[in-house]
Amino acid sequence: MSASSSTSPQPRRFNATGPLTGTIRVPGDKSISHRSLMLGALAVGETRVSGLLEGEDVLATAAAMRAMGATINREADGTWSIHGVGVGGLLQPAEPLDMGNSGTSTRLLMGLVASHAITATFVGDASLSKRPMGRVIEPLTMVGAEFDASEGGRLPLTLRGICPAVPITYRLPVASAQVKSAVLLAGLNTAGITTVIEPVPTRDHSERMLKGFGADLTVEEVDGERIITLRGEAELKPQTIVVPGDPSSAAFFVVAALIVPGSDVLIENVGLNPTRAGLFAVLRQMGGSIEEVNPREVGGEPVADLRVRHSALTGIAVDPELAPSMIDEFPVLFVAAALASGTTTTSGLDELRVKESDRLTAMAEALTGAGARVEEREDGLVIHGTGGSPLRGSANSRAKTHLDHRIAMSMAVAGMASEAGVLVDDIRPIATSFPNFIALMESLGA
Repeated sequence: MSASSSTSPQPRRFNATGPLTGTIRVPGDKSISHRSLMLGALAVGETRVSGLLEGEDVLATAAAMRAMGATINREADGTWSIHGVGVGGLLQPAEPLDMGNSGTSTRLLMGLVASHAITATFVGDASLSKRPMGRVIEPLTMVGAEFDASEGGRLPLTLRGICPAVPITYRLPVASAQVKSAVLLAGLNTAGITTVIEPVPTRDHSERMLKGFGADLTVEEVDGERIITLRGEAELKPQTIVVPGDPSSAAFFVVAALIVPGSDVLIENVGLNPTRAGLFAVLRQMGGSIEEVNPREVGGEPVADLRVRHSALTGIAVDPELAPSMIDEFPVLFVAAALASGTTTTSGLDELRVKESDRLTAMAEALTGAGARVEEREDGLVIHGTGGSPLRGSANSRAKTHLDHRIAMSMAVAGMASEAGVLVDDIRPIATSFPNFIALMESLGA
């Protein structure tokens, strides 16, 4: 039984630690892992993937692609072998597709199914079933797909795809890599040109990987907007992929090393895609020592090893333009800000209210409970740091995670720079994204 499928909460206290030292490698990037499986399942021939993130979210994508006809196997050495069905070759799944907690799987697979003449029902856990899917339903309805969704455009949801689908030009009303990706994936099996206009750039793994698999895709900038065009009825060619380490997973170790005195940590093979690496730029602006060692390119993605040393951090006003490139990293940035000198101000973060939890309120409450000084605003937090002194911690009260893995891991990091430690109410959600998080922290001396 996986940790997150046991029914009773698993609280755990995270205490102050000596210096964190050593070399680690974090799990593979979640975004690239999802897309490797999906695009491998649409290529004709064998795609081989090493370093795949084997968390429950990515395994939900693998199970769904199997249910629609792809052959996907994990070999003894941890390499994954995918034999695809070809673009247009997806089969009607016999059962509902269980997405677990994975919003990425759900939204991207809705795009894939939309331009196939098949019907699929998407179901998920209690947390995923609260998340709105309307932002994906809108453009996919324009291509001709039909939806029966639960109230508010939520799961459970049944999608009737259509082939031939209609190629569309779609301007993103919100900055969302998932909506962009869903439209592009629908366009793969649609004759003609599908165009997505992005007023604000978001993570571009889909564009990089679609090109890598041989799709006819172009990206141009016009008047400050990104215009992405995809020629449909693509033929994807199988690839050999080495998945870089997930910058969102590396983020927790980077912040822990910065705020725990005496720390010196090397994190190997971290993906540094500029649409994802905003946190590292912000931490450097705050005075963090984060050095890129052995920079290189793997599968169209920039990668390096990161050497991180304890640093005296100073609060800053975080540029809201950076938000899309670090949207998942704000919870752990708030922890760094709580230990900095002076005030850190964040804004433009409305999106954080509709993640796995309302991450603004959840982090404001959890950090306040641990002794930080936090003001919550409609679109961000203002945090007055301790100047490097440890947080008070919480002797008895529990930091509520709201079943959100990033809240749980961020508060674990906060506990390492506190006097009384931080009691996290439930560590089960960590398994969904980062099963060996605690073991890796312990290997560094936490």
